[in-house]
Amino acid sequence: MGDKTPQIVVVDGRALNPGDLDWTPFEELGQVEVFNETDRGQVAARLHGATAVISNKVVLDRDIIDSAPDLEYIGVTATGYDVIDTAAARERGIAVTNVPDYGADSVAQLTFALLLELMHRVGHHDAAVKQGRWSSQSSFCFWDYPQVELAGRTLGIVGMGSIGRRVAQIGQAFGMKVIASSRSPECDPALQIRRVSVDEVFAAADVVSLHCPLTAETSNLVNSERLRKMKPSAVLINTARGGLVVSEDLDWALREGVIGGAALDVLDQEPPPADHRLFSRENCVITPHLAWATVEARRRLMATAAENLRSFLAGERRNRVE
Repeated sequence: MGDKTPQIVVVDGRALNPGDLDWTPFEELGQVEVFNETDRGQVAARLHGATAVISNKVVLDRDIIDSAPDLEYIGVTATGYDVIDTAAARERGIAVTNVPDYGADSVAQLTFALLLELMHRVGHHDAAVKQGRWSSQSSFCFWDYPQVELAGRTLGIVGMGSIGRRVAQIGQAFGMKVIASSRSPECDPALQIRRVSVDEVFAAADVVSLHCPLTAETSNLVNSERLRKMKPSAVLINTARGGLVVSEDLDWALREGVIGGAALDVLDQEPPPADHRLFSRENCVITPHLAWATVEARRRLMATAAENLRSFLAGERRNRVE
């Protein structure tokens, strides 16, 4: 960026910082303009003159990148960077960085919050108590859904990055047997996890939890064929990316009892339409892409994203994906 003051544009700042953090780490690096949200039609104009853009979920495709002649740096405030056309950035010599590992504990924590909700239906029973149903019972207790113990059941993990490994550790603490499919040659030997194929994860597990990135290879990973491999009592957890799952196929599997349930923090379209097909499935728990959103995780994310840009300005490579 030479001797010019870096012109830094944050295109969707509210996602990272809804008001409980501040932008000082970036303001120390250049002139910063923060937009809470940016629609597709606004991106090109807002990047006019920008030398660096910070984006969480705003799509920066070839057309957008080509419309920003001054752009030298794209910083993704997330681990996944599927919203960036990295090939177009490479051709322009634009650096692209991401933030790995900032949210492993937070995402793993929500993974088990979702799983435990499926096992105990805590929200439903809380509502039932407050509606007076416990008070009207002749017995000292009641439940509307079977209560399921995790100990001794098999947890199958797809993707053994930092989040997958943390989920495996927590699963083992619950007494679960853990199997995993991973791109890396070996699973962490200290975890004593059996490495299997993706199809075996779906066939053998009582709980399948997705923790892989969304790529051309993993898009629509969970389809009718793989759902048919699952046990009728098994459940699917997705806290990774909505595009990993064919929602029509999952809707069918839940409706027809092919699998026992699902819990999702991500969907194929975000925000989803109000009539999304999965909203009507009683055996599907859905949260609004919040696994990453603890203040602790977002604070780490902010600090690392700023340090990525600081390193780039100093001529160093840090967390570069391009």
